[in-house]
Amino acid sequence: MMKKIPLLLFVFIQITVNAQKIEQIELGADGYFGASSLGGSYGFGPKLGFQLDENWVVGPSFRYQRSWSSLAGQTFGRSIWGAGAFVHARFQNVVYLGAEFEYLKSPTNYVNPTSTDTWVPTLFVGGGFSKEYNHRIRLNVGIYYDLIDNLNSPFRNSYMMTIKNEVGQVVKFIPVIYRISFVFPIANFKKEISEDEE
Repeated sequence: MMKKIPLLLFVFIQITVNAQKIEQIELGADGYFGASSLGGSYGFGPKLGFQLDENWVVGPSFRYQRSWSSLAGQTFGRSIWGAGAFVHARFQNVVYLGAEFEYLKSPTNYVNPTSTDTWVPTLFVGGGFSKEYNHRIRLNVGIYYDLIDNLNSPFRNSYMMTIKNEVGQVVKFIPVIYRISFVFPIANFKKEISEDEE
């Protein structure tokens, strides 16, 4: 069932986009970096957004991530990749709320270390600052919480908050990350329509 979720999300986005009038198509990319004494990761995720009206943007997303961890003086690296879908709601050119689902292939399985074929779902919800500058670029800076919080999540080393015991060992990860996105319009149908009407 889990492998069918990305396909279902893609079909949902196609139905939504076809049922709505698209005002703008935009290309965005988010990035983040997180590290601790145990490891860390960096990643980027391009998104193709279909702006349905002044507030709503939906579309597919992709992800590449490089993670590393340090154990007993040795550093291990791995690459993670996958795809998903997102929906953002923007308000007053100041803030946004969003949900972003991704299905990622990770070479690491913390639950079953003998397995090397791990597909991990994530479902981040959150929001933050969103501002468009001169109709050429939009900046989104947001904080996200992973509702699924899978034990094999490749984002675990990048979570911003942890709970430690009295000797300083991490006993719980709080699934919160930040993302910074730059968004560029690549086709503005609303502007073209208004110019034609004039």
